[in-house]
Amino acid sequence: MHKEALRTLLEEVRTGKTPVEHALVQLRDLPFADLGFANVDHHRALRVGLPEVIFGLGKTLPQLVAITTEIHKQGQPVLITRVEADTGAALVSAFPEIEHNPTARTALLRHGAIEPRGIGPICVVTAGTSDIPVAAEAVVTARAFGNEVVELFDVGVAGLHRLLARRDLLYAANVLIVIAGMEGALASVVGGLVDRPVIAVPTSVGYGASFQGVTALLSMLNSCASGVTVVNIDNGFGAAVAATLINQAGAPR
Repeated sequence: MHKEALRTLLEEVRTGKTPVEHALVQLRDLPFADLGFANVDHHRALRVGLPEVIFGLGKTLPQLVAITTEIHKQGQPVLITRVEADTGAALVSAFPEIEHNPTARTALLRHGAIEPRGIGPICVVTAGTSDIPVAAEAVVTARAFGNEVVELFDVGVAGLHRLLARRDLLYAANVLIVIAGMEGALASVVGGLVDRPVIAVPTSVGYGASFQGVTALLSMLNSCASGVTVVNIDNGFGAAVAATLINQAGAPR
């Protein structure tokens, strides 16, 4: 139950188009539906503006199917993250219209057209090609929430001219998500070029002393570029949610 759906329902009750008892049936699962193994939060879209998203790892296929069905029947799109290849194939069999992205490890079940929202584009930037899976998760998530997304991949500090050649994309963005492994320097570079929020995502890409992303995480946390904030290692989803809330902060509600 999102804001527009609730507003429509209340208006129909007010005008007599929808009986009160019928409205009560639609509202009975607020704030959540108890499936026994999961409490599906139908109230989240009303509270924070974005519906609940399913974290796929650790859940069985029957659990994923049941949660997806519960969310979708309430008129919400369903986004599942961290979907492994075999699970993604099984979800496509269960929901033929679901969009499985193997690179992003996501599955998206739309509920009608996604309404464009946000002040401007979100630019997702990666230092290297190896960072693209994390970037893809951010891209799918941001687009699922109605943002315009621009992709700028493999422009890390090993060849800084590649980034500088596409400064137009950086300057046109309203929010930037910068994704890098190794030493994570790209976030500082971008943060020193733009006057927009930069959300840095360290990745677990790198050799031994990168400590599976810890080196990039600490580097980004210690950035001397003002306005750079940092999410957890490989957390493209979290970066996209934060970017969405920033990008839609000034939009009509």
